Amino acid sequence: MVPDFLLRLREHVGHGLLPLVGVTAVVLDDDGAVLLHRRSDDGRWATPGGILEPGEQPARAVVREVREETGVEVRVERLATVIAQEPYTYPNGDRVQFLDLAFRCRPIGGEPRVDGDESLEVAWFAPEEMPRMAERILERIRHAREREGAPYFPL
Repeated sequence: MVPDFLLRLREHVGHGLLPLVGVTAVVLDDDGAVLLHRRSDDGRWATPGGILEPGEQPARAVVREVREETGVEVRVERLATVIAQEPYTYPNGDRVQFLDLAFRCRPIGGEPRVDGDESLEVAWFAPEEMPRMAERILERIRHAREREGAPYFPL
């Protein structure tokens, strides 16, 4: 779902390239399973996440996105990756480039559920049973699995 602030911004800049901040949650349970949702926009499995809204703190945004998309409440443990993604053009012609902040999170409540808007399915996956996903998502998961250390960022 496109946030209202972004729709208003698009009224002024049209399809021009917008730099945006995205937040991603890699939610790991005590057994190492990863919480994923199958996105309603493209039908692919992914980690929960979304766009940082004006005035919102990234860690609060990732908690909000996980709750909205999956029904699971999380606690942020640490920043896992900071990656500028390649520019992307949506089917309607809108161009964006995301600076993605991926956070390692732990579930603290709630039950996985489909939100009826952004998620078609929500499920926990053991590391050896994960569905096919984009390499950039798998990279976030790999770095989030590391218990400690500085966030990964490409040079």
